[in-house]
Amino acid sequence: MRKFIIKRLLISIVILFFVGMIAYLLMRCMPADYVEQMARELSSRPGSKSFDEWKNQLYAAYGMDQNLILGYFTWLSNAVVGNFGDAWSRPGQTVIEVFNSVIWYSFALGAISFVLQIVIAIPLGIVAAKKQYSKTDYVVSFIALLGISLPTFFLATLLKWIFSVKLGWLDLFGIVGRNYQQLSSFGKVLDMGAHMILPVITLTVVSIGSLMRYTRTNMLEVLNSDFIRTARAKGLSERRVINYHAFRNTLIPVVTILGGSLPSLFAGAQITETLFQIPGIGYTSYEAILAGDIPFVMFYIVFLAVLTLLGTLIADILYAVVDPRVRIQ
Repeated sequence: MRKFIIKRLLISIVILFFVGMIAYLLMRCMPADYVEQMARELSSRPGSKSFDEWKNQLYAAYGMDQNLILGYFTWLSNAVVGNFGDAWSRPGQTVIEVFNSVIWYSFALGAISFVLQIVIAIPLGIVAAKKQYSKTDYVVSFIALLGISLPTFFLATLLKWIFSVKLGWLDLFGIVGRNYQQLSSFGKVLDMGAHMILPVITLTVVSIGSLMRYTRTNMLEVLNSDFIRTARAKGLSERRVINYHAFRNTLIPVVTILGGSLPSLFAGAQITETLFQIPGIGYTSYEAILAGDIPFVMFYIVFLAVLTLLGTLIADILYAVVDPRVRIQ
């Protein structure tokens, strides 16, 4: 196990090196960035220097006057020690400071929807498999297909139209209400929770479909296995066959999927956060991309790459833990 983890970590370092290089090259090749916007704004002032002079001065100040390869290794040497630079779109704040101020909104949103996804999708998938071709199975399959088919932006817009525009129960966007500062501590928690309802519903609905169908498919495969028929032939009750033998084996591939999804709790949901204007890492990265904030976008891309590699490693390890037939070396 230890050799396997060390090997995977070394491979991950190589992958991160090339992911960072590709991301840096793409960001430097963008048609416009924050530096050019700032240079254009400064050059438009009366009596100011020309656009090219401001651009060259700012590029030198931000370390972008070097060629692509040298610039990437300069960025990499700083990133290795945790220095990702200043966030251009948020003057006075470093990239890490911005990240620390927004990541917990994304984590709360992702964690709640992740728990609801497990609580809803796995039991429904098992029930659908137990009652194959019944009305229950058809209803569950319809819900799963609906969750898979509905685009996030459509579902979010529909929920906002129903609960915010028509019924007026919830605010259209934001993480807090207008009177947030006048509320008590408990009232502030309730206010923030109310603003998380629609984003959580959106993420949960679009996520449960695939997990529900995956659970149902695996349960059907397990129920048709020889050891299940043997257990039934030995006179075991159907509840024990399902809850002990079938359920445990069904969870083997499901656990690996869920384990691989754990790092995504910190990745943010860019579309959902943007539509509801939740100030999480997804919405912040969207604003940084629009502003041409190269340091923050670079950090976000590398952060997503780290989470993806970590999720893959967790999934592989969990697969070996829950299935004694698998041995990793």
